[in-house]
Amino acid sequence: MNIRVGFGYDAHQLVEGRDLWLGGVKLEHSKGLLGHSDADVLIHAICDALLGAANMRDIGYHFPDSSADYKGIDSKILLAKVVDLIATKGYRVGNVDATVCTERPKLNPHIPAMQQVLAEVMGVDTDEVSIKATTTEKLGFTGREEGISAYATVLIEKE
Repeated sequence: MNIRVGFGYDAHQLVEGRDLWLGGVKLEHSKGLLGHSDADVLIHAICDALLGAANMRDIGYHFPDSSADYKGIDSKILLAKVVDLIATKGYRVGNVDATVCTERPKLNPHIPAMQQVLAEVMGVDTDEVSIKATTTEKLGFTGREEGISAYATVLIEKE
């Protein structure tokens, strides 16, 4: 069996006047993430991990923020395109292990919904999508609630 591992990271600034999307789920919060797309840091980290595992560069290469085609795009669409891209090299998603760093909102109640959405988009079982939440104990930009970051590790398998 041919397997590969990839790692991804993303961070976006929290601002007023934007919706907060994490893991493909819209969360109630006083601020949202700033970005060219919907700025879903969790999905972006997963996309980068998948692309990296397949040695296909990164999300910005495939979906540049200089392109009007991706202005305000739902990141679930980007994730589906990434799954299709890695499939061109014969790979499919094995599993995802991700961590979201935010002080607020508390994510634990939303994790099952995020797992369900992401699993559906990637065509895997929900058991293959692990999402964890943590804070930075008030340290750094995350601790000051200026932004949210996410890390993802993935395993892809040759079909």
